[in-house]
Amino acid sequence: MIWLDALEVDQRGVKGNQIWPLQLLIRRKCIPQISLSLHKQRRDLTVMAPPPPHSHRSPSPSQPSGKSEVSDLKSQLRQLAGSRAPGADDSKRDLFKKVISNMTIGIDVSSLFGEMVMCSATSDIVLKKMCYLYVGNYAKVNPDLALLTINFLQRDCKDEDPMIRGLALRSLCSLRVANLVEYLVGPLGSGLKDNNSYVRMVAVIGVLKLYHISASTCIDADFPATLKHLLLNDPDTQVVANCLSALQEIWTLESSTSEEAARERETLLSKPIVYYLLNRIKEFSEWAQCLVLELVSKYIPADNSEIFDIMNLLEDRLQHANGAVVLATIKVFLQLTLSMADVHQQVYERIKAPLLTQVSSGSPEQSYAVLSHLHLLVMRAPYIFSSDYKHFYCQYNEPSYVKKLKLEMLTAVANESNTYEIVTELCEYAANVDIPIARESIRAVGKIALQQYDVNAIVDRLLQFLEMEKDYVTSEALVLVKDLLRKYPQWSQDCIAVVGNISSKNVQEPKAKAALIWMLGEYSQDMHDAPYVLESLVENWDEEHSAEVRLHLLTAVMKCFFKRPPETQKALGAALAAGLADFHQDVHDRALFYYRLLQYNVSVAESVVNPPKQAVSVFADTQSSEIKDRIFDEFNSLSVVYQKPSYMFTDKEHRGTFEFADELGNLSVSAESGDSVVPAQRVEANDKDLLLGTSEKEEGRDPGSNGSIYNAPSYNGSAAPSTTSQPLADLAFPSTGISVQAPSSSLAIDDLLGLDFPSAAAAMPSPPPLNLNPKAVLDPGTFQQKWRQLPISLSEEYSLSPQGIATLTTPHTLLRHMQSHSIHCIASGGQSPNFKFFFFAQKAEAPSMYLVECIINTSSAKSQIKIKADDQSSSQAFSTLFQSALSKFGLP
Repeated sequence: MIWLDALEVDQRGVKGNQIWPLQLLIRRKCIPQISLSLHKQRRDLTVMAPPPPHSHRSPSPSQPSGKSEVSDLKSQLRQLAGSRAPGADDSKRDLFKKVISNMTIGIDVSSLFGEMVMCSATSDIVLKKMCYLYVGNYAKVNPDLALLTINFLQRDCKDEDPMIRGLALRSLCSLRVANLVEYLVGPLGSGLKDNNSYVRMVAVIGVLKLYHISASTCIDADFPATLKHLLLNDPDTQVVANCLSALQEIWTLESSTSEEAARERETLLSKPIVYYLLNRIKEFSEWAQCLVLELVSKYIPADNSEIFDIMNLLEDRLQHANGAVVLATIKVFLQLTLSMADVHQQVYERIKAPLLTQVSSGSPEQSYAVLSHLHLLVMRAPYIFSSDYKHFYCQYNEPSYVKKLKLEMLTAVANESNTYEIVTELCEYAANVDIPIARESIRAVGKIALQQYDVNAIVDRLLQFLEMEKDYVTSEALVLVKDLLRKYPQWSQDCIAVVGNISSKNVQEPKAKAALIWMLGEYSQDMHDAPYVLESLVENWDEEHSAEVRLHLLTAVMKCFFKRPPETQKALGAALAAGLADFHQDVHDRALFYYRLLQYNVSVAESVVNPPKQAVSVFADTQSSEIKDRIFDEFNSLSVVYQKPSYMFTDKEHRGTFEFADELGNLSVSAESGDSVVPAQRVEANDKDLLLGTSEKEEGRDPGSNGSIYNAPSYNGSAAPSTTSQPLADLAFPSTGISVQAPSSSLAIDDLLGLDFPSAAAAMPSPPPLNLNPKAVLDPGTFQQKWRQLPISLSEEYSLSPQGIATLTTPHTLLRHMQSHSIHCIASGGQSPNFKFFFFAQKAEAPSMYLVECIINTSSAKSQIKIKADDQSSSQAFSTLFQSALSKFGLP
């Protein structure tokens, strides 16, 4: 009954000319709830009152009966059209509410267009509002029906009531039908000269709508000049703000083709206009103040006196209750003083208190927005905020995203004077029930340690974390200890003593396990059980799903081998054998590199894998200074909240892989024929195209090449220069004093490590041919789900032939060409020089799918390929097939 009460309040308000509550309800599309509440009230009173004539059919708009109800509404509206009988307006209201309710839940009620227009001939403003809402919804879809509304909207634009004039003008401009623009010029001209400020405000925005419908009509009617006159002379500040917003958009868009528009845009930044707006800034609304302040931030003062005048004028805006106004004012201060270093620093001191006040007041969302801007300033000048570090302590009731940002700020403001207090506070968060925040707090402690502040105490705290019986705490601490040892090798004895007691079976997270393995390899001479721990990890190679861990394991075993060869010899042989058979390309390549390096010369291998190391002085920053400056230039925008420049989240080419969900909807779905477009539910291949096996395509390939993972373990010793025969004949370990005599063949290392590879002279078994299903079918939803779930198997760059680049002027030719090789396109898009395609293929007689993202740059004749596969062991074979098909594109 809450909605019914709201309606009753509005009905009483209508009599008192207070109509905004129902307007608000209509804007929020609350009419269905109102109608439903009225129906429930009627149903509750059925015992006391006789049933209505149509009681056999439910009038509930939330459960419409379909076409019969729409027909019933149409007949009732037609009966009430033009009726001036007492109570007719109330009946119209009930019917209008049902129509709006059905329209809101998706029922097509466009057939009632004529009847709704006829019933709008009334002085009831509530009926007009609902009618305008209905008309605006269906006029965009049915431009022909919009012609029926022109007469009554133009008539309402001349009504005595300014509210009706404004609403009618707004609805007329919202039709957005190109062939009706001639009917907008007259009402807009009258609206701009109207005595009522509300009508003028609506008319100004209507001019902007007209410009987007037909720019030439707007310019020919000289509306921009009228807006400029209103900007400088209108007494109503909301009208002035609307004029400023409209002129900025119109002249910015026109400046690319018109020099006059470019000059007019520059006049908005002239001193008279800027000072005029600043002198009236207290009269503006909060939204309008932000608009004016954004304009002022782009103004270039003539001298320092102007800068101080503007700052003195805006000083009180820093105490404004609205956070948006405060941030806009801060942006003006920062931009004006960029060339004045001393004053710029004083500005930081001045804006600190208002920002901290805004953080502690308002909703968590507002606090986060202000904190994001404060975070940017802290990163640029941490010393200014170092004494206020307690403001960045986390509160128990704050959401996680606010806590995470505060932890970053605590890390930034830490220095010699406050490190102990900050680290003590962060250690308290490590036991937080919110696991992500506990992880972030441990990382923050490590970052502070890497800044060389009170390292002794922090290392003790991290070692205490390693002894905690919480998996996530141990995992994060291991990663940080690894970084600390890279920067402070002198702490190795203390850290290794604790790390040696940690069982690798209790560490499951890939990054933590990789850090533990790195320490086992780097400090194997100080850890008694290091070779045996590494051997157990190698034995469970197939159970380790992380490529990062397998890569670290290969390197750690190699390092341990050079330090403790007798104990690690067996583990190294097993690791190399497992790595050479690994399906992940990076792991396979690293194992192959180590294997051939050992074949060449063990001493050289030791100098490459385990060279003398220097302590890391500075860790790489994730963001360049250029990007940080770009974000600072876009202060008071989403760039600060996202912590990236605007082009990175507005331009499609900078979006990441996981933006595929939004992108697929904008790409055209490929069809069998070149020009037709089929629905996105199903894409089926042409069944007459067959694929040749890869064995037929590989006949001309050098058998010694590493084009496929199947022949990767082979090493052609005869191809090596004769100068390598001497090092291979005598494998010496100068660092360990162990000398191993080997035969003159290049396979001496195989015997040493227990590898059972066939002779290099023997031909390697050819890989089984990869055949694809020419009738593969995959719907976009499944493609999108697989793309998100599967890891990237291969990421490569191919070159296209000049003929292929020339043929790509019509992208559909590429789709047909790839389809002839049983590789089907599910989505494509882009324009020259960048084209993007999503392909899929299916292994013949198997459900295994291959997904491909192909980005082609025609200017560089390069294609970036990302392949994901259900069966990753055959990814390289499919990549070879894909490359072969792509290289033949455009060739006769």
